[in-house]
Amino acid sequence: MGGRLFATAVLATAVSVSAQEQPPGSKAQPASVKPWTPPLTRDGQPDLQGVWLNNAATPLERPKALEGRQFLTDAEVAELKRRAARIFDAASGSSFAAGDNVFLTALADPELYKNPNATGTSLEMIERWFDNRTSLVVDPPDGRIPPMTAEGRDRGARFPPPAGGGQQRPSSAQDLSHALRCLTYGTPRLGLTNTNGPGPLGYYQILQTPGYVVLMLEAIHENRIIPLDGRPHLPDRIRQLSGDSRGRWDGNTLVVETTNFSPASRFFAAAEGLRLVERFTRTAPDTITYEITVSDPTTWTRPWTAVVRLKRSGQKLYEYACHEGNYEVMDAMLSGARAEERAVAGK
Repeated sequence: MGGRLFATAVLATAVSVSAQEQPPGSKAQPASVKPWTPPLTRDGQPDLQGVWLNNAATPLERPKALEGRQFLTDAEVAELKRRAARIFDAASGSSFAAGDNVFLTALADPELYKNPNATGTSLEMIERWFDNRTSLVVDPPDGRIPPMTAEGRDRGARFPPPAGGGQQRPSSAQDLSHALRCLTYGTPRLGLTNTNGPGPLGYYQILQTPGYVVLMLEAIHENRIIPLDGRPHLPDRIRQLSGDSRGRWDGNTLVVETTNFSPASRFFAAAEGLRLVERFTRTAPDTITYEITVSDPTTWTRPWTAVVRLKRSGQKLYEYACHEGNYEVMDAMLSGARAEERAVAGK
């Protein structure tokens, strides 16, 4: 009942054009106030260095109940926070909620969140940050990923989702996703909803040296080493799971273009034509606006863009021991699949 009342109130709220352009309650900056500018590194580039955290609860796509609403009011955000605190209290008995499920559950407002596929409880969840936005996707304006092409739909039906094992019983570890095998969470990290993992959440550490930027990703301890010297991309025949990245500065924004994705990358079922453009802009002492534009004409009918807000963290990155704890889980998944096959054969 609470979720329906909330959705009804949301849909009944009139939203002006100006409210679509900035969060409700925000104030226009006086013209006399100079915009904030980032500090510079010793070689004169905008300083993006540090540890940054993405723990946003904002869903990748705008829920149907919030159709036409780019922003929530401050009061609606406060209500979602209150609901989430109750539902996912450490002692509530709720399941671990990954990906968009925290926001969607708070919107629906059940007594508890239960997921039969979860391997943990809300006790293990990190605190999620709610803001006024109703989707990470900002283009198309409806906050939804564009429709897939026929080729993209066919490809998606043949492969498991980004962080899940798919509906078919795996015959070997190779039939499971890269995330379940502790190989990679992929590039870019959007839309991952595996049962207990961080999905797109987690810590990013940025290091800068003359001619390079390094993105260190906490989950599965991956490092993206991005040259800034204008060198061309790798030859087309060389393909990599996380693609081949090249960077450049556009004013205060680091622009990273990534191509040469392997057909095994499978970001939302995209293929070798996947092209990724990322823009990192430090917009405040504690904030990096991370804009991600994805295109592949064989997968989607048009390019689409999402925006993630990275918040500065005082934490340090430590080893992410994925493989070390994964052997028993992998054995259990495969032996469980064999047990199901024997049960079916016995019938």
